[in-house]
Amino acid sequence: MATGGSTILSCGNMVRAEHGLEEIGLNLTKEFDEIEELIGIETFPQQRWRPVTRKMYEAAEKLGLDPHPTPKSVNSLKCISCGLCELGCATGARWDSLRLLDDALARGAVLRTKSRVTRILVEKDCVKGVVIGSGASSKVIEGDLVVLAAGGTGTPQVLKASGLPAKDRLWVDIVLTVGGISKGANQLKEPPMVWYTQEEDYILSPYIDILSLWLHKPWRNVSIDDRVGLMVKLADEEQGAVYADGKVEKKTTPHDRERLNKAILQAKEVLKSAGVSGPYIEGAHHGGHLGGTVPLGKDDVSSMKPSWLPDGLWVADLSLAPRSQGLPTMLLTAALALRVARKIAE
Repeated sequence: MATGGSTILSCGNMVRAEHGLEEIGLNLTKEFDEIEELIGIETFPQQRWRPVTRKMYEAAEKLGLDPHPTPKSVNSLKCISCGLCELGCATGARWDSLRLLDDALARGAVLRTKSRVTRILVEKDCVKGVVIGSGASSKVIEGDLVVLAAGGTGTPQVLKASGLPAKDRLWVDIVLTVGGISKGANQLKEPPMVWYTQEEDYILSPYIDILSLWLHKPWRNVSIDDRVGLMVKLADEEQGAVYADGKVEKKTTPHDRERLNKAILQAKEVLKSAGVSGPYIEGAHHGGHLGGTVPLGKDDVSSMKPSWLPDGLWVADLSLAPRSQGLPTMLLTAALALRVARKIAE
């Protein structure tokens, strides 16, 4: 939770994720094109990949996995290959949404930080504003148009706390890292996820998950310089829930586990073929991206607004995406928000 949202702490991957959009008749090609041109997308130069990363790429090619460099919002000339994209970019090489915020402020927008929205005010099915804080310290900000963009778990929490519905169809793009050992790999000395392979419902991509793997005893005496990670990112089943108090419930289903096991075996094949030795460690499960809790349906696409929302209330985040992606989702989120903004302007 920060000004600029999760773009501040991202890997900067800008892949066109579109799972589930064709089924509801939503085509975001125009928005993808516009955002890519605005931000400036490039792949990270292969001559700056770590040797182990190139070996894994070549191994994936030999195994018929069709790897390709990842489109990124990273200026390689400014990037110092610190590998710490997710802690914020110290050099400003990676794009984040603060650049758009500066433009908004210059045009008269007012930014209120440390102002947690707890409820939406609604009267006679029309939005009237938002409540910030709770109890005696709460404040009301009036408005006849509210755009809620608190993310796949924040948005449904605010809706349910306001007596408004959200769908118990949370998906999280399950992420885990399969780790191995290669002396002097120094995988941290490059941006994460510089290439990826894409199956129907998951990807593999080089990524060193330091905290997750440290929790496993076999790794505690293995230097960070010698650890190698290959990420699995899975499009999971949409069967999670978010409650009004912020509690999140999300389980790995048998179908999820079956596909995860397949992807993990594939990741181990790539590691082994690239000369990365075991023991291969399966890292902790994470929710990579959160969405699906205010999903668009076929009848909602023309307005970009789920029909059950009151007049004047819009959602503009990944909550709108009806299906898990198993892919990076920053570009998808931006494209959804851009389409919503255009509909509001209309």
